[in-house]
Amino acid sequence: MTMVSKAAIGIAAGICGTLFLGYCIYFDRKRRSDPNFKKKLRERRKARKAASKEGSKFPDLKDRDDVQRWFLQEIQLGEELLARGDLDAGVEHLGNAVAVCGQPNQLLQVLQQTLPPQVFHLLLQRLPVVGQKLVASSGMNMPTMAGVEDELE
Repeated sequence: MTMVSKAAIGIAAGICGTLFLGYCIYFDRKRRSDPNFKKKLRERRKARKAASKEGSKFPDLKDRDDVQRWFLQEIQLGEELLARGDLDAGVEHLGNAVAVCGQPNQLLQVLQQTLPPQVFHLLLQRLPVVGQKLVASSGMNMPTMAGVEDELE
């Protein structure tokens, strides 16, 4: 009796797999036969390419979840780029994270302890530029990072 149930389960799983594969093939053909598919695909690729050239856009500073998600993403991306040896891009992303951080002094102290001195000084030099970009993108009056440098040294 258990042999029949195992066989029935195997047959049912095979039928479900075949139906799912047919479903995928049907909708893939339907999507590709759409006259606007290639146009939309080119537009999406062009938009992605433009977004990657522009660098990171700052999030809406009024949305705390979006800012927190973006902050963590920038920290992670900055660390990855530094690990690969791309100092300029890594420092750019870490600077973006410092600019939106709620407590930049504490973050900078942690970064000072973890980053090599030359990379940290690059970051400090980059902060005023990143702060200006943040102010320009948000349209808000934000404090500058000039005092932060003095506190850390």
